[in-house]
Amino acid sequence: MTKFLLAVHVIAAIVAIGPVTVAASMFPPAARKVLDAPDDTSALATVRLLHRICQVYAVAGVAVPVFGFATASDMGVLGDTWLIVSIGLTALAAVVLAALVLPRQSAILEGYEKQETLSEAVPERAVADRAVTVRLAMFTGIFNLLWATVTVLMIIRPGSTTGA
Repeated sequence: MTKFLLAVHVIAAIVAIGPVTVAASMFPPAARKVLDAPDDTSALATVRLLHRICQVYAVAGVAVPVFGFATASDMGVLGDTWLIVSIGLTALAAVVLAALVLPRQSAILEGYEKQETLSEAVPERAVADRAVTVRLAMFTGIFNLLWATVTVLMIIRPGSTTGA
């Protein structure tokens, strides 16, 4: 049963978390492209799609810790330090995604949709949006770094008998 749970946990991580990290990383440059070419409907459609991918796969990503807990319980490692640190980092990554990345993506999209209804773009708004995309890129980088750290911990498992 452990091998099955571990396989589902790893597959869920690849299928759910991978797309979030990639789409979230692509969002800020795509959003800046909309700023540079506000009439480019395909650029705006790309930003909308990337945000939707982040939202959907963030929800699907809940399966990763669920199967992770089941796997750890089956392996009897719930009290191991590397796992506790991984759980904390995973929780922190979830908070960064839910509180810092997704809301900022939504705000950027709402700003573009409001701007679409205006007859002309407001230059001050473009400057503010560029600053928001820079901060969003920073938060996305933090999210990705947290997940990379968790991945390394899951592979190395410091202190375990199978750790490197």
